[in-house]
Amino acid sequence: MLDLHLVILAAGKGTRMKSSRPKVLHELAGRSLIAHVLATAAPLDAASTVIVVGHGAAEVRDALADRPNIDFVVQSPQLGTGHALLQAEPALKGRSGTVLLLYADVPLLQTNSLIRLLERHSESKAAATILTAELPNPEGYGRIVREPAGSVSRIVEERDASAAEREIREINSGIYAFELAPLFDALKRLATDNAQGEYYLTDLVAHYRQRGLVIETLCLDRPAELRGVNSRLDLAELSSTLLDRKRRSVMLDGVTLEDPSTTYIEADVVIGQDTIIGPTVTLTGRTSIGSRCRVHAGVRLTNATLGDDVTVLDHCVVVDSSIDAHASIGPFTHLRPGCAVEEHAHLGNFVELKKTRFGARSKAGHLAYLGDAVVGADVNIGAGVITVNYDGVNKHQTVIEDGAFVGSDSQLMAPVTVGHGAFVAAGSSITQDVPPDALAVARSHQTTKPDWAAARRAARQKKV
Repeated sequence: MLDLHLVILAAGKGTRMKSSRPKVLHELAGRSLIAHVLATAAPLDAASTVIVVGHGAAEVRDALADRPNIDFVVQSPQLGTGHALLQAEPALKGRSGTVLLLYADVPLLQTNSLIRLLERHSESKAAATILTAELPNPEGYGRIVREPAGSVSRIVEERDASAAEREIREINSGIYAFELAPLFDALKRLATDNAQGEYYLTDLVAHYRQRGLVIETLCLDRPAELRGVNSRLDLAELSSTLLDRKRRSVMLDGVTLEDPSTTYIEADVVIGQDTIIGPTVTLTGRTSIGSRCRVHAGVRLTNATLGDDVTVLDHCVVVDSSIDAHASIGPFTHLRPGCAVEEHAHLGNFVELKKTRFGARSKAGHLAYLGDAVVGADVNIGAGVITVNYDGVNKHQTVIEDGAFVGSDSQLMAPVTVGHGAFVAAGSSITQDVPPDALAVARSHQTTKPDWAAARRAARQKKV
């Protein structure tokens, strides 16, 4: 919407969070509170976004530094919601259209609810449209006071409400659509004659009514969307709601969750159809899983990319790495950041990779460490193989070319290259490049002393 402007209030300290971190940067379901709000508003395609910051302003700016087209304005001192919105005036100077006012600590609100609010605002040609809801227990919220004919008369905050007004069940969410033209002039006329001594945004309603401007409402049929975060308890409860929402979404999209209640899937995770996710799986960050994959119990994937038909057996950890189609890993495989496992490759029990490309159809069945390595296609890595990549100061690369065979319990002292089709004998410590198709054996000479063990036992018995 070319004439839509977002203003998001994010200046509060959040005292009840008992944290040195700004409340809006606390995370639930994989995103900060303010990131949830921005994600909800993104489909509206607003012409501008203004974030009003205050407590921890620099931290909030830094956290959102990679997001384009955001203007930050500072509210200091913090004198109420009306005063907060007024701080956006310089950023919106010369603009026209509609302002959508949101709060950075209300993460459950859904895009469709905002679309309905804006449609109601446009259709009624209102100067202000208020998102409201009816609650069985409206304690703590401002109440919508209406005329006998049904039009909005004013909004009264609970601390300023009479006993009769506190019986009203329709509450003010604090979320509004405003026409820009009369907004900032009206905000400058607000007074502070209330219990808090603040500039209440809610007083704008009575002011608009006195001027004969149209005030409309939209009563939300899902009041739970309006719940904000004020404490760590709220954070946990709302996180649970968002996780339930995500699990439901992926199942409706064709993903099987064998035990949904134990499956943790964050907001930005994408999963393809016919994939099966086992119990106690944790999927975080920007993880993307292809179609027809099988992710078994106890797996944790963080910013991982899986192609189609990938199998991840029990208790694997994959971080900032990719696994191509038809590959399999696990159980107990660990891919540290910077790894790429190519098609049809296999990594087995207790294999660890770090900053390594592992080629197509290659295999490392068990008990191997490959760090800072490039492994070609059709390579066999035996049990106990390690790339010795660190000299105490610098990391060095190991290259194992296509078709090579590295025998069990070998150490490759980087920097070193094992050539195409070469063999490394089991138990070798390789310190020099191995030419293509060569056999490298690097062991000390074996010495065998007959009857040595029997003589040693006899000597020990004499001491006893």
